[in-house]
Amino acid sequence: MPDDALLVNEIFYSIQGEGTRVGLPCVFIRLTGCNLRCRWCDTGYAFTGGQWMPVEHVAKQAATYGCKLVEVTGGEPLLQPAVYGLLARLADRFDGVLLETSGAVSIERVDPRVVRIVDVKCPGSGEHERNYWPNMDLLTPKDEVKFVISDRTDYDWAVGVLRRFDLPSRCAVIFTPVFGGLPPAELADWILQDRLPVRLGMQLHKLIWPGRDRGV
Repeated sequence: MPDDALLVNEIFYSIQGEGTRVGLPCVFIRLTGCNLRCRWCDTGYAFTGGQWMPVEHVAKQAATYGCKLVEVTGGEPLLQPAVYGLLARLADRFDGVLLETSGAVSIERVDPRVVRIVDVKCPGSGEHERNYWPNMDLLTPKDEVKFVISDRTDYDWAVGVLRRFDLPSRCAVIFTPVFGGLPPAELADWILQDRLPVRLGMQLHKLIWPGRDRGV
């Protein structure tokens, strides 16, 4: 892959549906390609396709929306070498830059101005053995960790990871139920029963635009 261009699946303007900035307008840059195949993945269309774009062109196109918040996502954006230059350019132009990563690739090279949202894979994803655990020691208070939970086994496993790395002392932690799978009320009950210092995530964009995948 080139160091000065990116394979871009889509660039769009929408409402941030997840994380601590949920509900805010946000520009999304979705890159093509992923090294994982999670069972509950809802962006399989981003595994292939897309258009090669120079890094500077991607940054300029994102800026045309006039929004102060931007997120680079995928697929797995850290598979493309040019993403590090893009993140730095975005941090120069935007007030807030988010990176959503699967957690299977090191986040060490990411520009320190970028909020790193690490999606730790639970057993139900089928990819939990691919988690790159050294990432946990690289987290800072501005970063976020997300667990997508499909059942009680996933929940108990996530709680174990939470305690093993003392994640609530490092950054915000979000537990999100698999959409259309685990009932949110059930996950909420578990969180309350265990008095966990985590947020319950609800994937707001799927509630606003049910049945839509692209562009939201």
